[in-house]
Amino acid sequence: MHEIEPFFNWRHIYIAEEDPKSPFFGRSYSEFEFSQTVYNYYIHPQWDDFGSRTLYLKIIYVDYELHFAIIEMIGEWNDAIENDIMELKREIIDLLFNQGIYKYIIITENVLNFHSSDKEYYQEWFDEVFEENGWIVALNMPDATQQDFKKKKIHYLIELLEIPDWRVFKPYHLFKKIDEELSKRLDV
Repeated sequence: MHEIEPFFNWRHIYIAEEDPKSPFFGRSYSEFEFSQTVYNYYIHPQWDDFGSRTLYLKIIYVDYELHFAIIEMIGEWNDAIENDIMELKREIIDLLFNQGIYKYIIITENVLNFHSSDKEYYQEWFDEVFEENGWIVALNMPDATQQDFKKKKIHYLIELLEIPDWRVFKPYHLFKKIDEELSKRLDV
């Protein structure tokens, strides 16, 4: 796991730690000191801690004019023990929402497990973005993790989409592709 870095090919256009509106503004990173773990496995030092002991993230792009953010995650999403959704909602999403972000692309291909609890924070998040004509997408979630998501019916609040080649897109083009896909679903 220590070799899995957050996606870095957009760093020439957005860096969360240099964005004064970002929850991670001013943060500095070591390229050599591995201190964060998911259970007994060290993860790359570029991942950001937001209060969970098993789930980390990286805000890889934010567009304040188009009101969207792209966030990549790694680890185990554990609402049952760690209450990860509460931490994510209060420490990251609420701050971004207050900056006008109401469309979220959450890249979840490195989220290995999902353990659910209640859906209240998901519902709150959904209601807030829906009121602004927004949406939440989990992109490329592994099948096993999707099954656990679907058991709790969270996929009614967070859309599950597959775009395996998302890395070839620029942020705007990925956003437009997803936005158009969701618009088609709503028009049907």
